[in-house]
Amino acid sequence: MTVETDPAPDPTKSLLAFFGTELARIRTKAGLSQEKLAKLAHTTQSMISKVEAAKRVPSEDLARDLDIALKTDGHFQRLYPLVIHYAYPSWFLPFVELERIAVSIRSFQGQILHGLLQTEDYARIILAAGRPDNLDDLLAARMTRQSIFEREDRPRTWFIIDEYVLMRHIGGEAVMRAQFEHLLEAGQHPRTVIQLIPRAIAAHPGLKGPFTVLGFDEGEDVLHVDGFSQGRTTADHAEVAEADRTYDLLRAMALSPDASAELIGRHLKELGT
Repeated sequence: MTVETDPAPDPTKSLLAFFGTELARIRTKAGLSQEKLAKLAHTTQSMISKVEAAKRVPSEDLARDLDIALKTDGHFQRLYPLVIHYAYPSWFLPFVELERIAVSIRSFQGQILHGLLQTEDYARIILAAGRPDNLDDLLAARMTRQSIFEREDRPRTWFIIDEYVLMRHIGGEAVMRAQFEHLLEAGQHPRTVIQLIPRAIAAHPGLKGPFTVLGFDEGEDVLHVDGFSQGRTTADHAEVAEADRTYDLLRAMALSPDASAELIGRHLKELGT
């Protein structure tokens, strides 16, 4: 029997917390366990637990399925737009929605790891550095994005990372040890490639800044470029073509996936035990 261990959030703290406590309240009133509700709503017990604990942002499909399973007459579907509005910055939400349906994701990062590769502890420290008022919501939103890896048709992902990213020990040795182990595990999946630009290569085209290119079954590729206050997403053909060219150059300069894993392993070993 599955043990429900995630603590209940304060419903006055955020809309995400309110959604979670409402789900727990109505589920309990209906006499359903998390496991039973998960089956009725076509999801997992873990997801129900995390949504109730405000650790994951519900999808629109999940909100609809919860209303059907609990016979709540659209209650959760009405809450969903409010939750999304406060969980993701308005400028970033279109990218998140595109990322969710992409069949391929190619990313370069030169300062921190891509959000799809971050452990929860690493992500929390990165987000906390900006001293936001809604840290817990931002963290839940970032970790929710990683649910794309749980799809049966998960996207093909390619991450090129400047080695200097690994040298920035976010959160100290314990956090980075878990993060390096996570990177090594992620790189073993046949649909994920991780390559490092070794620090010996001082100049490379990625110095212009981090970027991500999303590919789809239908339609043009989309480019997302990170910025100081907010990022920018575009389907402009010329800009996407330039990003493709830059990515090809970065791949040519990067270590092979096996050599990159060895280098990550060396960084892990240097942290000690």
